[in-house]
Amino acid sequence: MLLVLKVRKVLTRVFSEMRWYTIVLALLFYALSTWILLYVSGEDALLNVNDFIYWLVVTGSTVGYGDMSPVTSAGKYIVSFYVIPLGLSIFALVLGRVAAWVSMQWQRGVKGLKPLDLENHVLVIGWNGHRTIQLLNLLLKERAETENKPEIVLCVKADIDNPMPDKIEFIKVISFNNDKEMDRACVDKAAVIVMDNEEDDVTMTTSLYCSKRNENAHLLAYFKDESLVDLLQTHCPNVECTPSVAVEMLAKSAFDPGSSLLQHDLLTVQEGQAQFSMEVPNSVQNLSVEKLFVVLKQKYNATFIGFVEPSIPAKVTLNPDFNVAILPKYKLFYIAEQRIRALDWQLFTE
Repeated sequence: MLLVLKVRKVLTRVFSEMRWYTIVLALLFYALSTWILLYVSGEDALLNVNDFIYWLVVTGSTVGYGDMSPVTSAGKYIVSFYVIPLGLSIFALVLGRVAAWVSMQWQRGVKGLKPLDLENHVLVIGWNGHRTIQLLNLLLKERAETENKPEIVLCVKADIDNPMPDKIEFIKVISFNNDKEMDRACVDKAAVIVMDNEEDDVTMTTSLYCSKRNENAHLLAYFKDESLVDLLQTHCPNVECTPSVAVEMLAKSAFDPGSSLLQHDLLTVQEGQAQFSMEVPNSVQNLSVEKLFVVLKQKYNATFIGFVEPSIPAKVTLNPDFNVAILPKYKLFYIAEQRIRALDWQLFTE
């Protein structure tokens, strides 16, 4: 009696853990014991390895095609009282384990616990509720206009699940400054890193960390306090800082009614005119603002508004004179109904 209790405890512990090796051992025992019983009962037609595996799977899962079946009385009893009942239990065990594993992997992804294996992606760090959702929606719309369609990854410390599991990747971390944690978001392989947190000091430390981990990425940081912009760019000039301009827009609209509507129309990707950018290739020489402005308007119905020199990345030159020269690697800004995907630069040299 004590032996039976001990065996029951061992089996209960083994099967309650539901390890993969437990399932494999159960399958091996099931197949081996069935083969021995069939051999003893004289079912020679079912003992060939290929036929036996096929018959056992079909019979044990109760599919039962009927093309192969036992012919002896002993074989029929073995199938009725051993093969089918035990097969149902083991198949249910396997299916349950597989379903549980798939569900667990999906839950880990939704909860941001799985490491990613990405590169050249857009990494958004921080969570601000509705504002972050709006940012993600805008990024998704902007991505739809690009050719490479980079993955968008949201990295947060907040206790939330993936807000867009069918559209973006998601990572939950303990700290934005921990190498092991941020490696799960592939921070060192991202092409663009957007940092937007509720607290400016968190954005500041995150910007310093990301600037160190990924010098080649396009780094963007949003601050409520504009005084922190100069401080960060002193130490990390490669970070593009975006201060809050809500107050400035209110003041501007007070004397120039409609200014806030104009800014919204330029930034939106849903309707109206929008602002885009492009880089001048090395093959383009002797290009002036006048030629650029005229050809863009005539051929593409786009309006050139300014440029950024690669040597002064933090300064935008707006409304330049017609005689100003545009050189290779300059970042050009223009207004159009949609992004110009295939620009024919030869039109500007004719």
